[in-house]
Amino acid sequence: MFRIRTMNKISPLGLELFPRDRYEVASEIPNPDAILVRSADLHHMEIPETVIAIARAGAGYNNIPVSQCSDRGVVVFNTPGGNANAVKELAIASLLLSSRKILGGINWSASIANNADEVPDLVEKGKSQFQGPEIKGKTLGVVGLGAVGVMVANDAISLDMEVIGYDPFISVDAAWNLSRAVKRADTLEGLLARADYVSLHIPLSDTTKGMLNAEKFRLMKKGSRVINLARGGLVNEGDIIAALETEKLSAYVTDFPTAELLACKKVVCIPHLGASTPEAEDNCAVMAVQQLMDFLESGTIRNSVNYPRCKLDQKESYRLLVINRNIPNMVGQITTILAKMAINITDLINHHRDEYAYNIIDTEQKIPEETLAHLRMVDGIIRVRAIEKAE
Repeated sequence: MFRIRTMNKISPLGLELFPRDRYEVASEIPNPDAILVRSADLHHMEIPETVIAIARAGAGYNNIPVSQCSDRGVVVFNTPGGNANAVKELAIASLLLSSRKILGGINWSASIANNADEVPDLVEKGKSQFQGPEIKGKTLGVVGLGAVGVMVANDAISLDMEVIGYDPFISVDAAWNLSRAVKRADTLEGLLARADYVSLHIPLSDTTKGMLNAEKFRLMKKGSRVINLARGGLVNEGDIIAALETEKLSAYVTDFPTAELLACKKVVCIPHLGASTPEAEDNCAVMAVQQLMDFLESGTIRNSVNYPRCKLDQKESYRLLVINRNIPNMVGQITTILAKMAINITDLINHHRDEYAYNIIDTEQKIPEETLAHLRMVDGIIRVRAIEKAE
């Protein structure tokens, strides 16, 4: 029986996937095997030693202490693409909000509500202050061509925009899904110089923090517009406010409000609504649960943020799973111990990611506890687990 602790309200569509005869799921379960979380902050939580996996029902994982989990052999999953359509729709709406001064016009209309019969005349006299350009024929630069970026680029093509994309690490899957009409920028600087609109769809890291700053804004066309539904830290806040105030940029739409941004009239602050749709919550919950079940029952790793993708079709009844540091001779030591214990290996796969490696090993015999104990004593091995194939 696997024990799953939920840290937030998780969509029933996901929770219903757990077979009740093999899983116990609740918010108060002590010593769980895995944690299912949305937005709860785990950085200040004492994660039980029994936990071997954490699944985040969403793409971002800043609320999880990933480095600590990696050192302990806890696999952290996220659900990239589960909320992609929700974010894409908001990005398309943001293109229009940045151009047509829709929000300002709505707020102004509300302010004249008490003028009764004068309202029609006031509307005709005041509407010119909210004039803005159409997006058709303009150039959109999409930075980051993952699940969301590809969808934004493709839909912008359908809206008759010219689209250029920049992503030096684009995946094969993303490349297959990207419209052939999207032009490639070789550098971020090249994209910024050509775009009328820039939409960010990349993760926040040490290398991407503040990537749009005063230096980059100087490269952009006068009157350009920036859309950031990815992470607030990607844009240097002081620099973009200065660029807006000097009219270098016309508008900034962000899903990450701050007091400073809210005080700037040319910033449209959305209250972090990117993934706030019932469909996105359902999709992410389903993905998170499926990934947890695959890992707990077969050792398969998909969409982990700290360990390599790894899958091996299971033909034997017995399987050994080993997480270790990515150092020489680890596989040799593991197989030597199994050979000494007269355990025959029928299939094996080893993948690594940065400083960690993961092994799936199928055997003809059940792995004795004595063998597991020997493996745990090997310097560099972080976690060892034996499972049996479900009948």
